[in-house]
Amino acid sequence: MTAEMNRYNLTLLGFNISFMAEADRERVDEAVALLESRYKKLDDGRQISRERLLIFLALGLADDLLLSNRRQAELEERLGKLVARIEEV
Repeated sequence: MTAEMNRYNLTLLGFNISFMAEADRERVDEAVALLESRYKKLDDGRQISRERLLIFLALGLADDLLLSNRRQAELEERLGKLVARIEEV
């Protein structure tokens, strides 16, 4: 069973973009809000080009993803150990 693709047309950080995704509108809106919020925090009036700000934004999000993946792997390892201990009983 294939998930339904939704088409989106947005203006995000001054760019008009069109794309298709399996995500529902609420999830897309949350992602847009997160990006805009983080971008505004980075764009604090310093004389930094838009491109550099977008690179910093991408690096910050990539770092968050890596940390989240690491935490998930640690939790899965802990859960595996707990399940093994329960099965020993």
